[in-house]
Amino acid sequence: MPNLEKNLKIPEPAFTLYDEFAHGRIDRRKFMAGLGKLAVGALTVNLLVEALMPNYAKAEQVSFNDPDITASFREFPSPQGHGTGRGYLVTPKDNQQKMPVILVVHENRGINPYIKDVARRFAKQGFIAFAPDGLFPLGGYPGNDEKGKELQRSMDKGKLLQDFFAAANFLKKLENSNSKLGVIGFCYGGGVVNKIATELPDVINAGVPFYGSAPDLEQVSLIKAPLMIQMGELDKRIAKQWGGYEAALKQHHKDYQGFIYQGARHGFHNDSTARFDEANALLAWQRTLAFFKLHLS
Repeated sequence: MPNLEKNLKIPEPAFTLYDEFAHGRIDRRKFMAGLGKLAVGALTVNLLVEALMPNYAKAEQVSFNDPDITASFREFPSPQGHGTGRGYLVTPKDNQQKMPVILVVHENRGINPYIKDVARRFAKQGFIAFAPDGLFPLGGYPGNDEKGKELQRSMDKGKLLQDFFAAANFLKKLENSNSKLGVIGFCYGGGVVNKIATELPDVINAGVPFYGSAPDLEQVSLIKAPLMIQMGELDKRIAKQWGGYEAALKQHHKDYQGFIYQGARHGFHNDSTARFDEANALLAWQRTLAFFKLHLS
């Protein structure tokens, strides 16, 4: 993890700039220009960029060659999407029992090392985990988030969503599965979790969207799976949607929990950037594991 914030206070507007840049609302030139206005004294533009941009080498929690797991890549059919999808499949090693499966949906930049690590974390806890790479039709995650973001933005949004729907259907019948499917997603992926809950209500058994866009409120009545909705207090963009979403969940008597983490920003679970909030991320993760173990056993 970057240590900058422990030594030099990062101005809150810098996090706002990064959020706008990460979601494609401003380009790199405007991002850098904005940081330039915030750089004072020892807090240089280069230091701000170093802290804000992902550093995956410092964020790995479970190694790809951990002896307790087996990791590989697996293709799946996606007839309504791009024809064929591909994802990162991680299973607990030497476990002959039927296990629940977790679909891990990435942010708006493909399956980067953070998302792979999340999949491995689930496997360490006794789940089968599968993280599709939405960029597979374009050659896969390109090795850096900025290029990945550009590639994902260029894709047909409907087909991309269908690829994740196809992954959910594929996992429902996966070998060694107990036929229970949980879905977790972050940012763009959080929105996909909400979409799967409304559009594939008989496929999903539990969903955990992290700071994802709310679904079409007219479809909330279709939800069958219990949901655990995780948000950061400072994530104003998602917070604006929460009131209407929660009202619809209550109106239709849905099984849900909504957690807003004090002082947490958008992306607070991602431990590769300075937005990471260790205490809130740990609490959200513990809640997520308990929720999935309860509903997918």
